[in-house]
Amino acid sequence: MDITLFTPKETQYLFNNNGHIDMQSTSHASTTSRSSDSGEPSGAAANGKWASRLLRECARAICEKDSSKIHHLLWMLNELSSPYGDCDQKLASYFLQALFCKATESGQRCHKTLTSVAEKSHSFDSARKLILKFQEVSPWTTFGHVASNGAILEALDGESKLHIIDISNTLCTQWPTLLEALATRNDETPRLKLTVIVSVSMERSVMKEIGQRMEKFARLMGVPFEFRVISGLSRLSELTKEELGVQEDEAVAVNCIGSLHRVEVDERRGVIRMLQSLRPKVVTVVEEEADFLSSRNDFVTCFEECLRFYTLYFEMLEDSFVPTSNEKLMLERECARSIVRVLAYDDHNDQSGVTGGGDCERRERGCQWSERFKEGFLPTRFSDDVIDDVKALLKRYRAGWNLVLPQGDENNIGIYLTWKEEPVVWVSAWKP
Repeated sequence: MDITLFTPKETQYLFNNNGHIDMQSTSHASTTSRSSDSGEPSGAAANGKWASRLLRECARAICEKDSSKIHHLLWMLNELSSPYGDCDQKLASYFLQALFCKATESGQRCHKTLTSVAEKSHSFDSARKLILKFQEVSPWTTFGHVASNGAILEALDGESKLHIIDISNTLCTQWPTLLEALATRNDETPRLKLTVIVSVSMERSVMKEIGQRMEKFARLMGVPFEFRVISGLSRLSELTKEELGVQEDEAVAVNCIGSLHRVEVDERRGVIRMLQSLRPKVVTVVEEEADFLSSRNDFVTCFEECLRFYTLYFEMLEDSFVPTSNEKLMLERECARSIVRVLAYDDHNDQSGVTGGGDCERRERGCQWSERFKEGFLPTRFSDDVIDDVKALLKRYRAGWNLVLPQGDENNIGIYLTWKEEPVVWVSAWKP
């Protein structure tokens, strides 16, 4: 699609230093004021959920290659959107960026810019504070931690040499409670080896700091502990027992939190086979409940699902944090890269030589992951004790959060975290 169709003389779209869009209009500036000036959209847009309506119209126009309508809707969205406004204005702001990239085929460049900005601003202290604050106000991540820890502890009960392989992006915030549980076991305290698989973008200094903190806490708890890090992997499926340092006398558990949807789609079967080859006592899987895979060749349908999921997420953040929260703003900004990745990044045209960049973002629903894992594993139910622990966790948060057990359908495996009756996170446990 010709980029010049969307850059007439009166309107210029430019990426600023943060990877966001600057849209400067000269022909309309005198008659239209930006919504962010007053904090409220003007005119008809002020009535109801205007963002989703305009965004859907724009997505359909892009699919139909209606140049004049695309330009008009992009301009309208830019006038009404703001990353500092209400939920509608924020959704409009972040989805506008992805739609512009889709219309102008600039998704790879934008995604690269956003990734570079995120990596430069990343530090251990800021990331840790953000994660801990999110865990304090919302069970979005802690739900999976508590359920997974419970399943792992039960699967490894009575074993003396434990090896947990952690494939996640939680900066090990999941593990202190597990170390406490091991320290209070009735039998002899087991030896724990924790091997953490990290992404290429994670700084070595960050993992060194995490390792030192984990080792210090383990000593405090009186748990014999070894911490290992494996980084710089291009493909999870290439991991071997030797690289992971798995010993024959170790009881192995694999923990996958928010990591499998980042694996390229055609490599997911290989990753599951690799996990199977480790002969683990249990594999725990936590993924957000969305399907960005089935409709990846149908832009409008994929857009609808992406908008549905992130509308839920943004509304949850609005409900969980105070309006002026910097942490909320940081979490919202993290979504920008994912939205661009889902809607505007064409792997087939990637010239970087590394397909997807290890950041696939093709989420699948729990029932879809279940079908994949059934090829090499059997599902295991969470015990009543684990369910009770999760329910106790949810009581610490605001009303609206619930645990839902699957009913009926054999494909309904695991447990779901729901927010205002909408499933948002899926947790499951598997055994060979």
